[in-house]
Amino acid sequence: MAEPPQTDVSRPSALPTGKLLQRPAFNQALVDQNSDEYLDAIEEEWNKKLDAEVEVLVDGMVDIVSLASVRVVCTLSSYTLNLGKIGDKDKFRIAQESFQAQSRAESMVRAANSLLSITHSLKLLLLLSDEAQIAHRRDAELKHVQQEKSEARQKVAELLDELLNPKGESLR
Repeated sequence: MAEPPQTDVSRPSALPTGKLLQRPAFNQALVDQNSDEYLDAIEEEWNKKLDAEVEVLVDGMVDIVSLASVRVVCTLSSYTLNLGKIGDKDKFRIAQESFQAQSRAESMVRAANSLLSITHSLKLLLLLSDEAQIAHRRDAELKHVQQEKSEARQKVAELLDELLNPKGESLR
């Protein structure tokens, strides 16, 4: 029986009854860390992901350039010497180098997409997790609205005072 394909779409299903009373084991070291240590560990994890993807890009570029430079040198030298022949390379070797270049290019594209995903995740973390800034903006907006409300009340009181006492006499 084939399993359904793995996707990121949530599928509602019944709770497994065999695991209801079992608690997942969590790492006690994560609980014992203070906030700064925890944030440093997360930062280090993101840095490792970033370094791994950049390393894939650099290695792929080095390999592609080395394959291309060997091919160009052989082609140029064989062109000058053999007038258009590819030198000592047979069709199998040429196809093999072409496949290597394509596979390296594909791995570089995957690494670049992964880097884009990492930057997107970091942007979302920055936007969504800055609670202090959000709280500060909310408090400033609340203060501004309360000030506008008190000014509106004062203006309404003055207008009402003018309507009720047209002679300029104040009730206050």
